[in-house]
Amino acid sequence: MNKFLPFILCLCLFGSEKLFSQDPVFSQFYAAPLQINPAFAGNTLAPRIALNYRNQWPSLTGGYVTYAASYEQLFEPLNSGLGLMVQADDAGDGTYKSTNFGLTYAYRLTFGNNFFAKIGVEVGGAQISLDWDRLIFADQIDPINGPTGPGGITNPSGEIRPDDLNKTYFDISTGMLLYSPNFYFGFSAKHLNTPDQTLLNTNDQLTSGLPIRWTVHGGTQIPITSGSRNSFPVFISPNLAFIKQGDFGQIDGGAYVGFGMFFAGAWYRYAFTNGDAVIGTIGIQKDIFKIGYSMDFTVSDLAMEGTGGAHEISLILNFENSETFQRKRRSSRFNDCFQLFR
Repeated sequence: MNKFLPFILCLCLFGSEKLFSQDPVFSQFYAAPLQINPAFAGNTLAPRIALNYRNQWPSLTGGYVTYAASYEQLFEPLNSGLGLMVQADDAGDGTYKSTNFGLTYAYRLTFGNNFFAKIGVEVGGAQISLDWDRLIFADQIDPINGPTGPGGITNPSGEIRPDDLNKTYFDISTGMLLYSPNFYFGFSAKHLNTPDQTLLNTNDQLTSGLPIRWTVHGGTQIPITSGSRNSFPVFISPNLAFIKQGDFGQIDGGAYVGFGMFFAGAWYRYAFTNGDAVIGTIGIQKDIFKIGYSMDFTVSDLAMEGTGGAHEISLILNFENSETFQRKRRSSRFNDCFQLFR
């Protein structure tokens, strides 16, 4: 399977009736909230910086690696949050690369003292590139010798090389959140303009653009202790997310537990037609720093292929957890159930 991963990638890019791809989604969604819903922008009074790394199928040569970096904060006098996120995805060890960036704005509405709504919008763009010479097509594969002939030279292909192997496009997304001190519920629609990603010179009827990614998600926060000036609260936060993009869909359900300076969580991902993965998370939080590690344990048929699941690491710098901003937060009316996102 290692040997033919570029061929598999080729089939994913060009072998379907409708030509499109799906977004990578972090298992540690709470560590990259802007990726899920632009309405999350500004859930902290002080600046919040997040760095995310995901390595999917690490046992295969040239799997899928995703990086993300984001900045966000609330401007309380304006009831507004601003965020900026940059994400890079590398498939097939450089065969197919994409870089996305987005500027996010969210406006907060207050209904009484304990119920809020936020409406968010994200505008940005993306740049994709394809290394054509790394692809392996069906007509290059000899039944006995594979894609290479004598001397290790790759067999020729009759596929026509596209004129342009790079593309840049504009993107827009929106979302909404409803929340109180005890629960949150939200939905988002990514890629509302269904941007054209195709690099092929093909019939326009075959290119439907990047499908809208619909997400419905929610959760609750069950407090155990409220915490103090020198300690984080203890709580349990069950969560559920439904994600649908084109023909692909998944449901993630599980719970996150914060206990003092440590946190842990477990989720199960179901990909509509079959169980996909069990996800385990552990981490530590100290002052403004929060570091988390998670692993996806594959339970689908891919487990037999020895893909290695997926590993994720997140690093959060949340300046709201500094002593100065903790005093400000206690005096603020800002109250919600988003402790797991901090």
